[in-house]
Amino acid sequence: MAVPVGMAGGFLAEQVVEWAGAHYSGRMPTLPSGHGPDRGSRASGAEPHRARDMAESFGADPARYDRTRPRYPEELIARIAAGAEGSRGAGGAVLDVGVGTGIVARRLRAAGCRVLGLDVDARMAAYARRDGLDVEVAPFEDWDPAGRRFDAVVAGQTWHWIDPVAGAAKAAAVLRPAGRIAVFWNVSRPAADVAGALGAAYREALPDAPLNPWSRTALDGHSAIVDRTADGIRRAGAFGEPEEWRYGWERTYTRDEWLDQLPTGGGMARIPPDRRAALLDATAAAVDSLGGAFPMRYTALAVTAVVQARV
Repeated sequence: MAVPVGMAGGFLAEQVVEWAGAHYSGRMPTLPSGHGPDRGSRASGAEPHRARDMAESFGADPARYDRTRPRYPEELIARIAAGAEGSRGAGGAVLDVGVGTGIVARRLRAAGCRVLGLDVDARMAAYARRDGLDVEVAPFEDWDPAGRRFDAVVAGQTWHWIDPVAGAAKAAAVLRPAGRIAVFWNVSRPAADVAGALGAAYREALPDAPLNPWSRTALDGHSAIVDRTADGIRRAGAFGEPEEWRYGWERTYTRDEWLDQLPTGGGMARIPPDRRAALLDATAAAVDSLGGAFPMRYTALAVTAVVQARV
């Protein structure tokens, strides 16, 4: 489903980012009104793309990350791959920004795309290369494409680490005419009993945290990250109007599967080890109270636009 991206409304991309990325302020990071000299004086935690320590923390255990992170619906991958083909037929060139361990890149390669991965973390890049992926290491905003052009620029669960305006402008600069940017996230939509149990675990383990990530539905209310992404694409001045694609899916987790993936969230790196252990213990008890397993509903939500003019 494609719908226009409004200036407000949508989702919370990764619940822990709102809490830890804002340094326990309880506020969602917001896009500054300007990109002038005052930007350097802003707290680094106020914008996810400035939290480089969080962005670069995932490579501590790439095997766990690759094993446990949610995948994306086949419909989304197929739609991106089909759009990347364009008038050039099969085998469109795709740049995967924040390739990580290659979760998205492998799927696009299997769909016939030629994929180049880019990541800030050399450990993640090394893991992705084990599957034969071509991966370079650099921040996207500073990366030298060496004259290469792409049919699509994609980012799965990573664009909130990228400066929304500089990133969109860089994407436009490396895309061919009519090339597409497609950045996407998996957004959890737990049932009420699941959210209640997991929320109680957070309150037990982290009673001083000003924000409980399970206290609201991620798809409800104001969506700062979607808004910032769409606004960045608009401000780059090279794309048509952004739109949203949404695809619902579901996965059932056992207790051990849920606990295995929990430490891969970006905000976990900022929780002291003893409190992380308490959170894992409380979460284990919560899942046991749900019968030892539970279904987690997701919406794969993409913000996407097509190049209309060169920059």
